Amino acid sequence: MNAATTVCNVSVSVSVSLTLLEPISRAQSKYKSSIRGRRTINPIHLLPRSSPILETVEAQAPSESESVARRLILLRHAMSSWEDPSLRDHDRPLSKAGEADAVRVSHKLQQLGWIPQLILSSDAVRTRETLKIMQQQIRGFFEAEVRFISSFYSIAAMDGQTAEHLQQIISKYTKDEILTVMCMGHNRGWEEAASMFTGTSVELKTCNAALLEATGKSWEEAFALAGLGGWKLQGVVKPSSSL
Repeated sequence: MNAATTVCNVSVSVSVSLTLLEPISRAQSKYKSSIRGRRTINPIHLLPRSSPILETVEAQAPSESESVARRLILLRHAMSSWEDPSLRDHDRPLSKAGEADAVRVSHKLQQLGWIPQLILSSDAVRTRETLKIMQQQIRGFFEAEVRFISSFYSIAAMDGQTAEHLQQIISKYTKDEILTVMCMGHNRGWEEAASMFTGTSVELKTCNAALLEATGKSWEEAFALAGLGGWKLQGVVKPSSSL
C-alpha cells in the first residue's frame, strides 16, 4: 500500500511538472522561430547615403609612406632705411617703400596659395618689421608658427654656408604635417641658397620671394632626395611685377 501510494505520488508529480513545462517550451519555440525569421539590421544601414558620419568612416587618412609636395619660400626682407647712420646694421628699420612692398608681396603670396604654416626668420629689425606687416595684412601669416633664428642674420654673410644651414634649421623645427615653410633673411645668403637648391641662378632683390618645391615623406627625405640642384623653382614673387 505504501509502495503503491509512493508510485502514484511520483506519477502525479511528473505529470504536473510536464504539464507546467509544456507552455514554457512552446513559448521558447515560438520565440526562437521569430528570431530566426527576423533580418538582422546593422545600425549604420539606417543612415542616409549622404550622412557625414558615413563619409567620415569612409575617409582614409594619408598613408605614412606617401610622398607629398614640400614647399619652401625663401623671402628676403623688404627695403630698409639708411636715414639714421648711428644705428647698427642689425637695427635698421624698413623704409616707407619697404613697408609698401611688404604689403604687396603678402597679398601676392596669398593669391598664389603659398601661405606658410611655419615661419623661420632672422631677428634683425628689418626682417621682424617685414613679417609684422605681412601678419597684419594676411591672417594666414598671423596664424603660422613663428621662430626667430639669430643665426640667420650672420650666416647670410658667409659664402656657401646658407643652404646647408637652412636645411639643418628647417629639419630641426618643422614637422612632417607642415607642408609649407617660409625662411626670411638676407642677401647674399638667401640668393645663394635659392640658386644652390634649384641649380639655377636666382636673383632676390629686397622683398623678393623664391618659391621652391620638392617631394618627400618628411622634410629630411625631401632634402635628401632633391639634394642641391633638385628643388623645382616655381617662380619668384616680386612687389613690382604682376602675377
